[in-house]
Amino acid sequence: MAAAAADGVKSVARVFDLLELIADAGGSVTLSELSTAAGLPLPTIHRLLRTLVSLGYARQLQNRRYALGPRLVRLGEVANRQFGQIAMPQLKELVERLGETANLATIDGDRVIYVSQAPSPHAMRMFTEVGRRVYMHSSGVGKAILAQLDDAEVRDIIGRTGMPHATENTIATVDGLLSELADIRRRGYAIDEGEQEIGVRCYAMAVPNMPVPTAVSVSGPRARVDDAFGERAIPVLTEVTSEISALANAE
Repeated sequence: MAAAAADGVKSVARVFDLLELIADAGGSVTLSELSTAAGLPLPTIHRLLRTLVSLGYARQLQNRRYALGPRLVRLGEVANRQFGQIAMPQLKELVERLGETANLATIDGDRVIYVSQAPSPHAMRMFTEVGRRVYMHSSGVGKAILAQLDDAEVRDIIGRTGMPHATENTIATVDGLLSELADIRRRGYAIDEGEQEIGVRCYAMAVPNMPVPTAVSVSGPRARVDDAFGERAIPVLTEVTSEISALANAE
């Protein structure tokens, strides 16, 4: 009985490892690539994938590669909503202390997705729809998340997505992006200088010790979100991201 239970746990762990490997590969991968990455024989990988495909958690493409399945979308959406609700008190605290819109975002494939927002009380404010996905190189939260990855991972992501220009201020080259990410790692926060939307400025910071790269931002019109605002915002963002991390990692 104990041996059977241990085998079951091992199989579950292998299934999640496969899903993570598919995600890390950019969304699709071959059977042999999975076998090499997982260190498991081809028949074992094939058996596990066959089960995942039958349940809708993986799918086989026409080119014989394997991709994540549609049933994972619902799980991700529900998880994001729940996580967004958990962090809402901290986002509201940001708004109360700084007066500008606060957002929580996490990585979603090769982009970032906004999972929660607390709006500013100002009539003129930054607004991003919860559930919106944006390119990482052109947003404050995206750059804060990319700064948590190594340069090789960043190059892989940009190689898949390209670097579309949202505005004339959007970073245009990979080398320029990597230079910016080095600055973000050094100072501990990202700034969106109208790179996603002209006239909007954003300060963003990664949430530490998260299982999935996550970031929080405060955004508003450049007239209000100036350098003096940033001096006030960074200590508050540091407190709030630590609080969110503690909530997310609480047992």
